[in-house]
Amino acid sequence: MKKLIGLLGVTLMFSIPALARQGRGQEKRGQPQAQRGGERGVGNGHIPARGPMAARPQAPVRTLPQTQSPIRNATPPSKPAPQANQTRSFRDQPTHPEAPHVHAENDAWIGHDSGRNDPHFHLDRPWQHGRFPGAIGANHVFRLHGGNRDRFGFDGFFFQVAPYDYDFVDGWLWDSDDIVIYPDPDHDGWYLAYNTRLGTYVHVMYLGM
Repeated sequence: MKKLIGLLGVTLMFSIPALARQGRGQEKRGQPQAQRGGERGVGNGHIPARGPMAARPQAPVRTLPQTQSPIRNATPPSKPAPQANQTRSFRDQPTHPEAPHVHAENDAWIGHDSGRNDPHFHLDRPWQHGRFPGAIGANHVFRLHGGNRDRFGFDGFFFQVAPYDYDFVDGWLWDSDDIVIYPDPDHDGWYLAYNTRLGTYVHVMYLGM
């Protein structure tokens, strides 16, 4: 009898840890896709459920009233040139790209916060080639069919990358990457092209068919 009790005790001792490991494995596999996004970080096929929200209005620059100017009738200072892309870092985490990107775990659009008055995306004639007539949003993925940053296409539609974003497409594969087109809530005349492989995005202008 004592031998039988001892045998049962040894069996239970080895069975409980194995069951616990099996239960933890089932729990991990059963996690919804959104929760597993943190493991992907950026890109790797993740598609944001929606585009970015409109940026909050930027505070106006304070200037001295004209009556307080120390020199009357002086030539006003020239407008400072826009800063280059390299002056701002988009790498908010060590493993994330140095480009505007989207977090897979919560669909946060990193870098889209300059607001409507960003001079880099000002157009004198927004929508001069019309608006993109194709489908936009997370349910519509397009395969690039060739081109470059100045003119690329898919499904008979053509786009151009905003000059200010040229440096952010150096790693794009123009004949094979999948992209998703989202509306730009801040900059008239532009869309956002999101690369599903890299998790990065750029401003693009529709050029027509």
